[in-house]
Formats: sequence, structure tokens, C-alpha cells
Amino acid sequence: MFRTALRNVLAHKARLLMTVLAVMLGVAFVSGTLVFADTLSNAFRNQSAKSYDDVAVAITSHADPDNPKEEPGLSRKTLDKLSAADGVDGVYGRVNGFAGVADPDGKLIGVGWSNKGSNFAPGKDGKDPAYTFTDGSGPVKDDQIALDKDSAAKGEYKVGDRVRVATNGPVKEFTLSGVFTTEDGAVNAGGSLVLFDTAVAQKQYLKPGYFEEATVSAASGSDDAKVLAAVKPLLPASADAETGQALADEQAKQIEQGLGNLKQVLLGFAGIALFVGIFLISNTFTMLVAQRTKEIALMRAVGASRKQITRSVLAEAAVVGLVASVIGFVLGIGLAVGLRSGMAAFEMKIPDGPLILSVTPVLAAIGVGVLITMLAAWLPGRRAAKIPPVAAMSSVHAVATTKSLVVRNSIGAAITALGAAGIVAGASTGGDSGRMYIGAGAFLALIGVIILIPLLSRPVIALVRPLLVGPFGVAGKLAGQNAVRNPRRTGATASALAIGLTLVTGLSVLGITVGTAIDKMTTDNIKADYMVSMANGGDLDQSALTALEKAKGVSAVSPQQDVYFRTGDDDFVSASAVTPGAIQQVLNVDVVSGNIDSLAKGQIAVADKTAKSKGWKPGDSIPVTFSDEKKTTLTVGAVFKDSEFLSPVLVDTKVVNPHEVKPYIPQIFVKVDGGQSSANEKVLIDALGDNPAIKIMDQQDIRSEFGGAINTLLNIMYGLLAMALIIAVLGVVNTLAMSVFERQQEIGMLRAIGLDRRRVKRMVRLEAVVISVFGAVIGIGLGSFLGWAIGETIADQIPGYRLVLPWDRIGIFLVLAGLVGVLAALWPARNAARLNMLNAIKAE
Repeated sequence: MFRTALRNVLAHKARLLMTVLAVMLGVAFVSGTLVFADTLSNAFRNQSAKSYDDVAVAITSHADPDNPKEEPGLSRKTLDKLSAADGVDGVYGRVNGFAGVADPDGKLIGVGWSNKGSNFAPGKDGKDPAYTFTDGSGPVKDDQIALDKDSAAKGEYKVGDRVRVATNGPVKEFTLSGVFTTEDGAVNAGGSLVLFDTAVAQKQYLKPGYFEEATVSAASGSDDAKVLAAVKPLLPASADAETGQALADEQAKQIEQGLGNLKQVLLGFAGIALFVGIFLISNTFTMLVAQRTKEIALMRAVGASRKQITRSVLAEAAVVGLVASVIGFVLGIGLAVGLRSGMAAFEMKIPDGPLILSVTPVLAAIGVGVLITMLAAWLPGRRAAKIPPVAAMSSVHAVATTKSLVVRNSIGAAITALGAAGIVAGASTGGDSGRMYIGAGAFLALIGVIILIPLLSRPVIALVRPLLVGPFGVAGKLAGQNAVRNPRRTGATASALAIGLTLVTGLSVLGITVGTAIDKMTTDNIKADYMVSMANGGDLDQSALTALEKAKGVSAVSPQQDVYFRTGDDDFVSASAVTPGAIQQVLNVDVVSGNIDSLAKGQIAVADKTAKSKGWKPGDSIPVTFSDEKKTTLTVGAVFKDSEFLSPVLVDTKVVNPHEVKPYIPQIFVKVDGGQSSANEKVLIDALGDNPAIKIMDQQDIRSEFGGAINTLLNIMYGLLAMALIIAVLGVVNTLAMSVFERQQEIGMLRAIGLDRRRVKRMVRLEAVVISVFGAVIGIGLGSFLGWAIGETIADQIPGYRLVLPWDRIGIFLVLAGLVGVLAALWPARNAARLNMLNAIKAE
């Protein structure tokens, strides 16, 4: 029987090619993900270990720089004590913060959040062990900096050049003293690293004479643990210390966890692709069994048992799965290399390291490929075993009995109803619990629809059949009839497309709905022409606010300055310090009661929900304690509707600034005469000193800032689901090929009575379009239902949330489904049209 299975594999190469492709793509996704994750994990672990090669002990200060009662960090005196401890060779103090470098066009090098500044900390030999200089040397003067090699190359800077550097204050120019290489994570993430002289960095990021961190190198022959024991007693209470090895191990664990999440997401999409592939594989083996009905019946007649027939089909599947797994694993390695290169193309630098090929991806590739193929082939094999010897006189299977159809449809209806109930229950429950119900319900609903889809095919396709007859005549009528001739096979093919489009549509409905709500929230609340912020998401310097207030043509400027204070009940309240009079011009403040102009009198405005929860109303006096522990009483002057762009409390900047060490200003809103224009934007850029680290966003940029991430995420999801849709296309090709094979005699007769080749091709193409669009309609309907349900669980968290059905995208999905049908039909239609009439009529 094994020889028979092997012979059958070799005898049907074209048919099995599509099965190999389906398994191969899924396996490539699985193995590629595992190899990619292992490679990245190994590279980052090695980088982490390398960055701590010369670190015996790492010290971190957790002191509050704004607390006058304690030192803001590690003092020089503390570092001197550490230097004298047993086994210590050197101590290197570090301070860190944001520093952005401008390229020759004035644009920021890097991605903002990973642009970092630190200090050059030379030892006794004048070198800093954390950096290796390839040109020049470290900065030792106030007007010098050193730059990492990649950033220097991007900016085309050489030693001696003047470089514009931005922090959260005005842009300054420095002389480039040196270029270095580093294992710093910021640089490897595509950012930049600027080294300042220590005194400059301390003044800029902390306080003169103090450090945030320190690294201790051990003398030759000293043990890291002993060095740790020696330095720990010398540290202030606000600092802790660990060995370099312990920190490297901790970072390695964090890397594993981070990559583990990415790996799970990618494997989830690989699982979807393989699940879709099951339908293609099952259809392929169903077709192969149909082609060999007479042969199988004869084998049964000469003594082959049912088990032997089933084993023969499963052995055939195992061979196909093994071949596909091997090819898929090789492709997976290529995919891992491609993913690594793709990350580099997006300026996400990956540490150098070898491609890791462990045992796990190999076993997973072979195991998944073989098991999935055998699982999909089991049902066709079981059906093959049931073929009675008398079927040797016929080449077709027995039609499914009425009883089997009733049982199948009853089970499918029950599972679908249970799944739909779970989805509705989850939508009404909301929150994380609701999403769990929806997940379980979606799984059951999808399984139920897959079971029911053959039953659904007849009435749904019957609706579109008249549309085929009118424009396409006989070819259209025959295509509609052929599409429902074998409902189970049509259903299995449509199911593959339905699964992919269920996920795509669900994501689209949810993403577009949330994006629309956020976009509306932005346009309804922001009246300013521009929003100014730091590229790294940090705070703006007070000088930026002053410069904008003085800029030509600016009619209103207000910061959104973050403030916290305690009320009389000792509760912390989040507030925004704003400019009275200007805040109403740049943001929509919908007053419920009182007068917003009272902000100019030193009073506060309170959001509706906060006012209700605390029982505050206009005229109430609220005792407050500021961050410097000074107390006063503030009067409620107005109550306004809650807004995502306004804190629960608004207060004049003049009231809180005397109590702040340094105002924290994440955004500044600006309104200008004449509205948005390139000239007005240029005025703001010039007013801010052409600072590359400061973003000036118009209203469209603001909308993209808040809603753009959703579109990016959707595009990524579409890309990941593309593999499942490709496999679904192969399923359509397979079904049509099977349909053409079964109808050879019929097609020959049609050709003989006058149906020309052109109309035969049209018939097959229309059949493919009908099946594809049928699957798309099922998937779009179920996906829209799921999108609505998930949206209901987050509706209360997004103001103005309203379900939006993206009809334009739905239309595109339907058109693409039709196009899929046309493309999938090219090969089967060509084969059908080229059939020899006489040979086809004689075919059994």
C-alpha cells in the first residue's frame, strides 16, 4: 500500500503542487518566525552581554532631583569613595537625556524617541571604556561633542565640523571632536548618541556635580561579587547596585519576553494561514480520490481493507507534507533573512550576529507540515475507504444521503447560534471579559458557518444567477449551475476565502470606526492652527513658549502644562496650566456653568465628571497643596464638559509656576492670523530657532498623529493576512481544476453542440468569480458582525464612538474577490477550452 501511495504521489504532480504550495507557505511562516526570533534573541543577548563586558558593577540612583531634602543623584564625592574601594579599577559617572542632531538639511537624524545625549567619562588613561573612537577623541571642552559613527555618516560630519544639537532648550552649535562606535541600545534602535563634556551634560540633564548612574570596572583578578559587596555600603539610600552580569541576564530576559510577544503574533497569523490551507489540502485529496474511484474500488474488490485504503491516502499525505515541510523550512530561512533586512530598511538596526538554526524550528516545520497535511487528508481518506467494490463500474462517488445533510446542517446551525449568542453577550458585557466571550463566540461562529456554508451556497448563489444570465447568456447560466453542483466542495473553497476576509473585514470595521472617532474628536476639540511638541515626546523649554508668544502674526498661544496638586481630601488632581483668554481660542472649552474668563482671576475650571464626583460647583473654595508643599485656596470659576484634550482641572500658569522647579510643557497650541500656510509655519520655525527636535504640526498632522497609527497597524495586519488569502486563491484554482476534470464529458458535449472555446473559458471564469464572491460575502458579513461586537467593548473609552462600515473598503474587497476568481480561473479555463471534443465525450 505504501508503494501504491508513492506511485500516486508521482502520478499526480500537478494536482499535488497546489497542496505543496499551501503547506509550504504556512510552514515557511512558522519556521521563518521561529528562526527570526531565535536570531534576534541571540543577537540582542550578545549585544547586551558585550555592553557589560567591562562592567563589574552598575549603580543607579533613584533620587528625586526636584526634592530639596535629598541629593539629586550620585555626587562626585561618592564616586571618589567608590574608586578607593577594594578591587575597584575605575568608576565612570553617567548622566543621560535627550539630544537631537540636525542633518545638513536641518532635519532630525534618528526617530526622536531614541535620540540620546550622555557624557564622556574618561578614566586615568583618558579613555572611556564604553566607547571606541574611530576618529578624533572625546569632548573635553564646553563647546565640543562626540557623535556615534552612524549619525556622523548620515549627517556627513567630520571631526572639526560645527554641529547643531538640540535638547529641550534652544539649539546650540558644537565642534565635533570625535566619532565613536558603541553598543548603546538607542543607536542600535536607529537613533543617535551625542557625548558632551561631563560638566555640560550635568548642567543640561541633572545638576552640576551629580550623576544618575555609574559603572564600576574591576581591577585585574578581582571578583565582581566581591566588588559589589565592597561598594554597596558606600552608596546613598536612594541608589542600588547590581553586577554587570546580573544586569546582562536581566536584559536578556526582557529581550526574550519582548520577542516572545512578537513571535506569538506572527505564529498566530501563520496558524491562520495553515487553517485556511486545510481546506485546500482536503479539496486536493478529495479530487485525487475522485479521480481514482474506480482504482480504489478494484483494490477493495481484490481484498484491500478499509484501513489499508485510509492508510494509503494518509501515507500519500505524509509524503506530500514532508516534501512541502522541507521546502517550506528552506523558504522560512529566507523569510527570516528578509525580515531582518526589512527591519534594517526601516532604520531599525539589528546587532550583528549569525543566523540561528536550532532544532525547534526544524521539528516545528516538519511536525506542523506533516500533521496538517495528514489531518486535512484524513476525511477524504475515510471517504475513499467507504467506496464499495461495486463502484468499480462507476467513476463517481455516491451522493450524500439526506440524513447526513440534515445532521450536518443541524450541527452547523446549533454551533453558529451558540457562537452568535456568545458574540452578542460579549458585546453587551464589554471590557476584557466581553472580549473573551467574543473570542470564544467568534471561534464557534466561524466553525458553524464553515459547516453550514454548503447549505448557504444554493440560496446565496441563486440570488446572483440572474445577473449572470443577462450579460453572459448560456455561459453565465452554466456557470451559476456549476457553482452549486457540488455544494460541499464549493463551500470548502468559499470557506478559505471567508476566513481570511472575516479577519480583514473585522479589522477594517474596528480600525475605521476607531479612527473616525479619534479624527472627529481631534477636529471637534482643536481650534488651533498648529500644535508644537518635542520629537521625542518630552517637554518643551519655557523659552519655546516665550518665543512663540513673540512671533509675528500669532494671535493666541497656550501651553498644555502638566501640573499635579493635592486637594483638601489629600487626593492628587491632574491639571493643565494654560493661558487664560488664549485657551478658548486654541481648544474647544464647552462651559456647562460659570465663566471660563474667571481663569484670568486666578480661579480654576473643573471638568464635569470631576466636579460631580467631588461635589464641586462654581463659587466653591478648594484648599490645595502644590508640589513644593505650599498651600492655598483656589475658587471654582467654571465647570466644562469632559474632553480628551483637557485635564480635569484648568488653571492659569501664573498660579502654579511659582511652585514648579521647572514647568513641564508637553504641547503648545498656536493660532495665527491668516490660518495655516507655509509662510506662517516658516515664521514659527524661525521663532523656535530652526530647532530640528521640535515638531510643528498643522491640523492634518495632528489628526495623523492621533489616528495614523491605526492605519499603519491595519496595513501591517493586511500584509500578515495576505498569505492566508494567497492560499485561498490556490483553493479556488484547485476547485475549478477538479470541476473541469469531473465535467470533461459534459464540456465535450457542450463543445460538440456549438459552445465555442471563448464561451467555455467564460463559463469557467464566471464560476470562479461566483465562488470567490460568495466566500467574500460570507466573510464580510461575519467580519462586520465581529467588528461591531469588539467595538462595543471599547465604545465607552472613546468619546463619540459610532459604528462606521467602510463601504469603500468593502467594495474593494468584493472587487478583489472577483479579480481573484478571474486570475484563479486562467489555468483551469484554458485547460477546459483545449479539451479534445471526441476524447472528452469518451471520458468516463
